[in-house]
Amino acid sequence: MMAQEDGDYVNDTYEYMEYGYVEETKAGGYTQRETLHIISAIIYSLAFTLGVIGNGMVIWVTAFKSKRTVNSIWLQNLAIADFVFVLFLPFSIDYVLRDFHWIFGKMMCKLNSFVCTMNMYASVLFLTVLSLDRYISLVHLNWSERYRNVRRAWWVCALIWFTSFCLSSPALIFRDVIEHNEKVVCFNNFHDEDNKHMLVVRHIAMVSLRTIVGFLLPFATITISGVLLAIKMRQSDSVRVNSFSRTVSAVILAFFLCWVPFHTFSLMELSMHHTTYLHSVLIVGFPLATSLAFFNSCVNPILYVLLTKKVRKLVRKSFLNFTKNSLRELSQSVSATELDSALPSFSPEETTANSCV
Repeated sequence: MMAQEDGDYVNDTYEYMEYGYVEETKAGGYTQRETLHIISAIIYSLAFTLGVIGNGMVIWVTAFKSKRTVNSIWLQNLAIADFVFVLFLPFSIDYVLRDFHWIFGKMMCKLNSFVCTMNMYASVLFLTVLSLDRYISLVHLNWSERYRNVRRAWWVCALIWFTSFCLSSPALIFRDVIEHNEKVVCFNNFHDEDNKHMLVVRHIAMVSLRTIVGFLLPFATITISGVLLAIKMRQSDSVRVNSFSRTVSAVILAFFLCWVPFHTFSLMELSMHHTTYLHSVLIVGFPLATSLAFFNSCVNPILYVLLTKKVRKLVRKSFLNFTKNSLRELSQSVSATELDSALPSFSPEETTANSCV
């Protein structure tokens, strides 16, 4: 664990909930921003509960209860990315409730941030593929029928996971813990003792990579493919948007609405290397923007149920089957218990006597 003086700590950069821990006052002390902490903890807890149930159900349905198609593979992998992420949310909830005191050690600090970043990259890349696949399957039918199959979809998924792993690897390198004001903080340690300028360079490089690859390029790709699809629909009566396509549009819109504030505040954060003009805005805005981004991990299953009639029917059928099987097992268990209690009990001597007779 590192330990730093106040002067060095002020120069460190913050990512993922590191704004809003404490606010420096004119007297030099610190006051807790309890309202932000409570809001963050509530949103994380809600995202964890809904995310585990919702994404777990999507994984179960797409893996075991529905026909294996290219579309189901995209949705299953998107749900896996969100499911793994929400499983790590209790660490963030504990961090907030302890007034941002990290008790899980350096390796969990790295792993927690790595999973969070990989979720962002994997989600946006799967949404980009979903958008492109929707355009190809509706517009380029001949190419789609020839090359679009389940085996190739799994190869694309493997490539997306590998790419997300590589793009998230800086978290395993730079994430660190320090002891500051009698608390242990999990943060991005961009310091280089031999070259202080590297702090700024590394921070700008990480934010730029995350904004360009994790937001701007996917957003441009999705927007262009959506516009081309709309133009093709207007020109041709043979192209029709089905319910799944509308669901994909809603999922994509929800992702960008949830992540736009986070990327905006990340870019605003770069100004902290030159001026503290936006410091108060970042202290209030960054935790809320991060909470909104994290909440996106539980939104997709809700959209599937609300917008897709087939999914609602399948979930209802699966739930009814599960309930029937549970009640049947409970009934059999109760019957067996009643039968055992109804049978007369014999002592060892009685049993021996009966056997002799």
